[in-house]
Amino acid sequence: MIEQISNFFSIEMIYLWLNIGVLPFWILLIFFSHTRLSSFLVTSIFPHLILGGLYIYLVYYFYISGYDFLNNFKLYLGIKHLNNLFSDYPFLLMFWVHFIAINLFCGCWIVRDSQKLMISKFFIFLPLIVTYFVGPLGLLIYWIIRIFFAKRISLYD
Repeated sequence: MIEQISNFFSIEMIYLWLNIGVLPFWILLIFFSHTRLSSFLVTSIFPHLILGGLYIYLVYYFYISGYDFLNNFKLYLGIKHLNNLFSDYPFLLMFWVHFIAINLFCGCWIVRDSQKLMISKFFIFLPLIVTYFVGPLGLLIYWIIRIFFAKRISLYD
């Protein structure tokens, strides 16, 4: 059964479904962030369980395909090694799942934190859009907005 699943879900198919599959979560976060549906589906552990399960599947899939995971540690040797790793489809796909999961986690944190500080959903619209595309920049924009609503600057919370 695993072989049938792995034959259907090629690297390109997984990439396509991953990008399409994460969109409903982001649409709920951006447009319906203060609804019960968003709280239940997006800001819970549900999407992260899905992405974690996909990551485990990819590790298993690449393991039985004979992928050399030790080669991934070359990314710490320099930018040229990182560039070589990005030309490797298995590494690139695992990195992409990692990137999407982290950005979604950051978007969920922005929504939960804004609800705690009673920040209007209109103020978090831009940071969420930017977080979807460029995670750290969206967090920076939200942090600047957050300063005005929290009326304090804190390095930890």
